[in-house]
Amino acid sequence: MKFSGTSAIVTGGASGLGAATAEALVAEGVKVALWDMNAEKGEALAQKLGGVFCSVDVGDEVSVQKALETTVAAHGTPSILVNCAGIAIGEKTVGKNGPHRLESFKNVLDVNLAGTFNCIRLVSVEMEKNDGQADGERGVIINTASVAAYEGQIGQAAYAASKGGVVAMTLPIARDLMNAGIRVNTIAPGIFWTPMMAGMDQKVQDALAAMVPFPKRLGRPEEYASLALEICRNTMINGAVIRLDGAIRMQPK
Repeated sequence: MKFSGTSAIVTGGASGLGAATAEALVAEGVKVALWDMNAEKGEALAQKLGGVFCSVDVGDEVSVQKALETTVAAHGTPSILVNCAGIAIGEKTVGKNGPHRLESFKNVLDVNLAGTFNCIRLVSVEMEKNDGQADGERGVIINTASVAAYEGQIGQAAYAASKGGVVAMTLPIARDLMNAGIRVNTIAPGIFWTPMMAGMDQKVQDALAAMVPFPKRLGRPEEYASLALEICRNTMINGAVIRLDGAIRMQPK
């Protein structure tokens, strides 16, 4: 994928991994649309990057359709979609207050899994309209899973299930879209520095960093962004799930 003259959509683009990826894409000359629920941060970053912001609930069909219309009107047909929007909860299957709430379980699946698929299915229809680049490539889609898809910790049943679903659907979607020239890949990050992490006690942050074999630190959003750009550049990377985790294998807790 050549970046020149292309546009991208980054969900969850107002902060964390999404914001870093949006900044990296803009540095390569890509026009970026930020889709997020946080209007204050999203609009501020969009203004800084010369992009467009759309308030989007990724799990809602109408919300995504409206954002896509706004994005296409502003930047033309997108060539890149990076799905970073997601939520996490901590709730045991059976805890002190009884069984896991079914509503919260479904909510995590709706945002992380169904929301990712919702964006893929609608944006890929637009991507098919692009003129093909080398090898007939019309688009690149990058999803965000987690190492929790493989080693979910205590209280992560909902989160692990949602991210495991993202991992599992990567290859079949890549196969579905192969004739359209659209590649589909997923990054599975380990423990990364994000706004959610910033709210934790320093001792907790240090303990988490110590769990990483090498390098013994938290991942940086710009390292996620760097991998996302390489996936865009390298046309042979397709249907892949890439762990970005410093060789960590999560313990039960």
